[in-house]
Amino acid sequence: MSTPAPAVGAGSVGAGSVGRSLAHAVQRVTAAPLGAYQSAVVRIGVSATCLLFLLRELPHRHELYGPDGPWSWDMARRLISNNDAFTVLMWSDSTAWFETVYALTLVSAALLMTGWRTRATSVVFMVGVLSLQNRSIFMGDGGDNVIHLMAVYLVLTRCARVWSLDARRASREAARLAEGGRPPRDVAGPVLWVMLGCVLLPATFMEGLGGTWWLPSLLWVLWLGNGVRWVLVRRAPDHELRAFLDVLANLAHNATLFVIMAEVCLIYATAGWYKIQGSRWQDGTAVYYPLKLDYFTPWTGLSGLVASSALLVMVLTYATVIVQVAFPFTLFNRRVKNVLLVLMIGEHAGISVLLGLPFFSMAMIAADAVFLPTVFLLWLEGRVLLGRRLLFSRTAGRLRLPGQRRVGQDDEEALRGDGSDGHTLVG
Repeated sequence: MSTPAPAVGAGSVGAGSVGRSLAHAVQRVTAAPLGAYQSAVVRIGVSATCLLFLLRELPHRHELYGPDGPWSWDMARRLISNNDAFTVLMWSDSTAWFETVYALTLVSAALLMTGWRTRATSVVFMVGVLSLQNRSIFMGDGGDNVIHLMAVYLVLTRCARVWSLDARRASREAARLAEGGRPPRDVAGPVLWVMLGCVLLPATFMEGLGGTWWLPSLLWVLWLGNGVRWVLVRRAPDHELRAFLDVLANLAHNATLFVIMAEVCLIYATAGWYKIQGSRWQDGTAVYYPLKLDYFTPWTGLSGLVASSALLVMVLTYATVIVQVAFPFTLFNRRVKNVLLVLMIGEHAGISVLLGLPFFSMAMIAADAVFLPTVFLLWLEGRVLLGRRLLFSRTAGRLRLPGQRRVGQDDEEALRGDGSDGHTLVG
């Protein structure tokens, strides 16, 4: 007599379904970095904003962050000794050191924007941004705070998977390996790693990394981890340790991307709920007042035109509050989220033009880009590639060399003659 098989209850089925869902979620966040296009847009937007700001303030850099500023080096040193902030500008008060730090920040912003050696340049960019902003903390605004945070977050993301020189180099190496060739010798990577280590080691022992524990720990983990991964990629690409490091990198990237999203939602929610408590936002006239301030009216005629319409002022005031308060609650509805995202980007574009705050608007738009749909970014990539092909084809058409001329009767006579008084082949 056979023993009947135990019946499978609904509870076990539900537990199995939950287990499979959990396993799928773990696999998704560890197998690959999510939001590759979104993180690339954030990288490009943040670094471009910082680069353009530093270029614009190049004539005034000494007054903003340097030795000629109202916030002197001694005052900054006393403040930093209390708040444990990090800035390499406290290593020396010489003008040459300040110029070096400013130039390195400019160069790292440009390299990060193009995606060249992103693991190294993102760290240099973070160090430069923190150094300049912590040197003179009273010189910034809300846009500087966003750049400050995003510079730290970008270090933990794999933001060069697409739209970068690193991605192009990786694709070329993969194509070369697929054809049976050997990968090219990497010289820039080890040189950058050694140079950064030569700076990190004495800075740590001389206590030049601020008074916090997390920044030295983060820099050392990044430096050692990148060195180990480079060796594994070159010497043992199939080693389990490399797979483990990739899993850790994917986890850090995905967690940081979630933090960026939460940060953006927190910024808008906080701004929106604080606005609700203001009487001018409640009666619909808050937008009117900054349009009448000379400091915030680069286009006086345009600002006056907007301020002259009571209906437009009321609509802009209430729309700003509604969009900022409602945005965090619309993330689970893709269509509504995309509509509010367009409205917020349009709002920042209007702030850039009407109030003369372009870099604040650029920083916020770069942070908002983390919510852009992948379909739109892929469509944008296709449009850019199509435009580049058309541009290069037209340029090649203008530079096309004439075809080889056939040998005619005159040429044949010149070839048969002695060449003393006839045509030659070159003239």
